[in-house]
Amino acid sequence: MSFKVAIIGAGSVGFTKRLVSDLFKVPEFTDIEIALTDINPHNLDMIRQIIEKIVSVNNLPAKVTATTDRREALTGARYIMSCVRVGGLEAFSSDISIPLKYGVDQCVGDTLCAGGILYGQRNIPVILDFCKDIREVAEPGAKFLNYANPMAMNTWAANAYGGVETIGLCHGVQHGAEQIARVLNVELDELDYICAGINHQTWYVDIRAKGRKIEKDELIAGFEKHPVYSKQEKVRIDVLKRFGVYSTESNGHLSEYLPWYRKRPEELHRWIDMSDWIHGETGGYLRHTTEQRNWFETDFPKFLEEAGKPLTEHTRTSEHASWIIEAIETGRVYRGHFNVRNNGIIRNLPEDAIIESPGFVDRFGLNMIEGIELPLACAATCSASISVQRMSVEAAMTGDIDLLKLAVLHDPLVGAICTPDEVWAMVDELIVAQAEWLPQYADAVPAAKDRMAKSTVKTREWEGAARRKVRSVEELRSAG
Repeated sequence: MSFKVAIIGAGSVGFTKRLVSDLFKVPEFTDIEIALTDINPHNLDMIRQIIEKIVSVNNLPAKVTATTDRREALTGARYIMSCVRVGGLEAFSSDISIPLKYGVDQCVGDTLCAGGILYGQRNIPVILDFCKDIREVAEPGAKFLNYANPMAMNTWAANAYGGVETIGLCHGVQHGAEQIARVLNVELDELDYICAGINHQTWYVDIRAKGRKIEKDELIAGFEKHPVYSKQEKVRIDVLKRFGVYSTESNGHLSEYLPWYRKRPEELHRWIDMSDWIHGETGGYLRHTTEQRNWFETDFPKFLEEAGKPLTEHTRTSEHASWIIEAIETGRVYRGHFNVRNNGIIRNLPEDAIIESPGFVDRFGLNMIEGIELPLACAATCSASISVQRMSVEAAMTGDIDLLKLAVLHDPLVGAICTPDEVWAMVDELIVAQAEWLPQYADAVPAAKDRMAKSTVKTREWEGAARRKVRSVEELRSAG
């Protein structure tokens, strides 16, 4: 069978290589067309060389194209994947450094909190441009598979305003399940689970190991005695003890979605682990991505060498995209956890929310399991974040800076730290710093600059919990 898959943001070289290699592992997909598109021609050329080598070495009849013209890549596509980061490291730097001046200490800043909300403001107009192109030039009924963060906000905007069937895809559920299998000392294929909530706040509400139901106390004991997770996942274990269920997200991610763990710098060391950035380091993801900014170059020879190996040596990953497409095209049923509009799937979350929950895919498309009910504490935590997401999406659609400020004010961690005056000043500063990526706020920027000049709000000296002070992209570059 032959059809076209387009990948927007294909210059994410390693991730794109993984997604395409997974597709070629499906026997029926050897002659599909892969259309790669990115705004960075250099990275685009690197991934083109890699994919073309995979095709050549394995004697596949597949077609590979690469273009900076997005509409050309989308023309006739049946499936479209997005892996974009709007604003790159420059915008990301201000997502972290500006809130830190006001005491808002983030580890990742790409999903919620001040950084995640601003990230959504940059992404949503671009996501809607993708949807417009998909409606106009892609195959009728084309499906949009979104991998880009902030997952819930992007998927919410695409489904509510983009006019394209959009499924949000993340690997947090799979990674958390791997941890649970290890602490229970079972193989991953011996573990069954139902995980539900919202992206990055998804909860393992039912766990079975070799068919036996795992209760809270056994899971706590397993994590507390594990030699690595007991040190790296302190927030997740504390939440498990109090909520009774384990969360999908890493220690660093989860700590910034909640109002309790990152609000006092003198206590933050209790909850993080500095062995790797993902366990809670202040600005850890920014530091990691900036210091690894040339990894495309340094790893390109390795990727090209790997591309020369037969696909029989590639183990298909747990990334959902290839499995979804295989299920729709062949009828082989796939069970996974997907981000879609709620519509009653999770009974005690709002109907309009983008939830992450189990579903099955077959020739008829995505079929979600309905009637799930979260534990009350999990539902309360998710509902607080959903309210922030709803306001953020609406602000991004309308360019309403007052609504944007209200969204940031209602964020759980920001609200635990900042006064309303501080939030208003912080958002003004963020809007001005990121103006080139925020066209919907163009009319609001001059007034924001004027308020900044007159502001009496004092910012704070805040080192956070990083092993080094959070630095700008420019400082990190100059440091080599």
